[in-house]
Amino acid sequence: MTRSHPMFGLLRLPVSLKTTALLLCLSGALVACGGGGTTSITPPPVIAPPIEPIVVTVGPGEFKSATVLKTFSLADIGKAVADSAGVLPAVVPKYAVKSYKLEYLTLDGDGRQVLASALVNVPEKPGSPTGPLLALQHGTTTRDAEAPTNYVRASEMSVVLASLGYQVLAPDYVGYGSSKGIEHPYLLSAPSASVVLDMLTAAKYWRQNTQQSDNGQLFFAGYSEGGYVSVAASRALASGASPHAKSLALVVAGGGPYQVYVTLDEILKHIREQNALLGALVNPGFLRLMGDGVRASVRNALLDELLGRGADVAFHPAMIDSYLADNVAGMELQSNVHDWKPTIPIRFFHGRDDQTVSYKSATATLLAMQNRGANSQVSLTDCKRQPASHLDCVPPFWQFVVTELGAVARDL
Repeated sequence: MTRSHPMFGLLRLPVSLKTTALLLCLSGALVACGGGGTTSITPPPVIAPPIEPIVVTVGPGEFKSATVLKTFSLADIGKAVADSAGVLPAVVPKYAVKSYKLEYLTLDGDGRQVLASALVNVPEKPGSPTGPLLALQHGTTTRDAEAPTNYVRASEMSVVLASLGYQVLAPDYVGYGSSKGIEHPYLLSAPSASVVLDMLTAAKYWRQNTQQSDNGQLFFAGYSEGGYVSVAASRALASGASPHAKSLALVVAGGGPYQVYVTLDEILKHIREQNALLGALVNPGFLRLMGDGVRASVRNALLDELLGRGADVAFHPAMIDSYLADNVAGMELQSNVHDWKPTIPIRFFHGRDDQTVSYKSATATLLAMQNRGANSQVSLTDCKRQPASHLDCVPPFWQFVVTELGAVARDL
């Protein structure tokens, strides 16, 4: 209750306000009338925003633990940006960043429940901070040491973006971090989406229990396999009933193999140029007639060619096996994420000289989505670097991410 100063009592009000006040007094709406000219009116009740209930998830999306890994000062991050020689975008960090390892449950490539991990980078804002969430998906790596929770550096994009005000969540993926030793479900759409959405569910539970707020905005971004995983996760949100769907505002995807068999067809052309024997063997139509043992041998040789030797991460064979068996329907069902209608904006980015993931993957995806009516929601931006190869376009992509997200993000 607030009491007005006597000089602002009824006698000082204009006639019309006097009348209104007297009528309120007579109706009992005033707590006190008169009394030396002091008037006190009960203010309207303050309606607090609804408090979202804490949902305890059991199974995929279940929170298991959160452990502090490192804290990066503003000076640490600023130095990393300055020393990157253009590899990192030219940004000015605003906040120190605290890094956590989040563990949660998700599904592997065979639908089994497994323990997964993710890096969470939180900007250290003063007061009661809020800001957008950014799920940042990494590209293909064959070394567990390069997974986000195992490679925590001030120079990593997840840390740099957190220093701008985003709460950044970077999944290790199944097969890395806490799930090392389990086959990585490479370019399998369902587990690729699950590892992101389950991470969001677990992270939300953790934030609610530690009084960490966000502003309701959610973004996805990633390059190469990370671009693929980002699109797979956004498609899963669009087709399901996840509570995260209402928050997703923008997806920025670069250099991704969204139409997987088109990507592999283009890679096969280059393999045939460089390795005539393997190129002759990797003939899906021919291999379809061969036994499982022959296909397995060719598959392993193809994976070595694609990913290099010396990997300490095992890759699930389902995608390659479907391709080698010329099972186009199977690849459409289990791998491709290009042919659907987005309801939120997706900004694609790709280099025309990309021989690792063909530019055709991006153009085919753009056309398929436009044919489904998503004309204004999707766009494709070409990488301008020369040559516009897969790796050469990584630094321009990160600048593209900063620009695109910065145009719509709030509370940074």
